[in-house]
Amino acid sequence: MSGNDLDDTVPPALVVPHTEARLGDGLHDALAQFALTPRQYRFSIGGVVHHLDAVCLIGRKPAGPRIATGAAPRLVRVDSPTHEVSGSHLELRQVGSSVVATDLQSTNGSVVSVPGSAPITLLRGASMVVSPGTLIDIGDGNVIEILPLQRLG
Repeated sequence: MSGNDLDDTVPPALVVPHTEARLGDGLHDALAQFALTPRQYRFSIGGVVHHLDAVCLIGRKPAGPRIATGAAPRLVRVDSPTHEVSGSHLELRQVGSSVVATDLQSTNGSVVSVPGSAPITLLRGASMVVSPGTLIDIGDGNVIEILPLQRLG
């Protein structure tokens, strides 16, 4: 079957000439720019906003892995006078258009409150995808809020 034979197999009402299906150049360029503009999640803790442009390790005294592979994580230190928060308590990372929260074998776990759902305790080593508006209580009054995607640039 040659390329021209396709027109014989598609009913005429469904054939749309290529020139009629094109978007205006301005709209096409705007949509292309929107699709290519990177977006990044953020989170706030203790009134400070952090960007998820790198893996973030949150804790009383967070430390990166002993053997570094790839980019260095961002270490976010929080106060924990009663030591409810582990040294390295929680990892946040953006994976595509999602945010993944992972408990880093913390002693007390983390309470995750996703909007519209009952709070869940994230236990030692567990991970879950969280959405904007999610609150993660890691102890000693340290509550992390996942903020909406933000366009960069």
